Amino acid sequence: MASNIIFYAPEGAGKTTQAKLLAAKLGVPCLVSGDLVRRMAELDKGIMGDICREALKAGHYVADSEMFVLWKARLKDDDTQNGWVIDGFPRNMTQAEFLADKLEKHNKKVDLVIYLNVPEEESIRRLLARGRKTPDGSLHDSPELIAERLRRYKAEEADVLSYYRNLGILVEIDGVQEIELVHQDIMRHIRS
Repeated sequence: MASNIIFYAPEGAGKTTQAKLLAAKLGVPCLVSGDLVRRMAELDKGIMGDICREALKAGHYVADSEMFVLWKARLKDDDTQNGWVIDGFPRNMTQAEFLADKLEKHNKKVDLVIYLNVPEEESIRRLLARGRKTPDGSLHDSPELIAERLRRYKAEEADVLSYYRNLGILVEIDGVQEIELVHQDIMRHIRS
């Protein structure tokens, strides 16, 4: 059974919900990219904390170089040594190649990538309904910020999906279904 699993999809597709359900079922940690950034923004009073706070406030992604620092540290933690489910990383080919290289150095690999296919309109609807706020209380999910993040995601999506498809580890799931139906589809692929 796959033990190192990535959820890939646009924001608002239900990645975190499904990643947490799957991680609980498999007994491995759920590693959420946004949680790493929010935790650093909250706890770190240095430069890295400033970078994360600024990105959250602006509604932007943290740059690859800083994400590599966060992920390198997180993937060293003891709880990740027997598998994990990742949500929100990689977002682009540079990050995908970083992750593959990092894992290969430890004789590990990504076993499965689950792509939750959700139309952009549905992502936008879900994100607007969610209405997340940044640590300082400003709106993280304004229509303008959502549009910009989805535009950046779309610019990278085809390359990332092609990369994992060519490795033979990509599974596509209809993410518009009810939460439990999405989870059942995922479990069917995990068991096969």
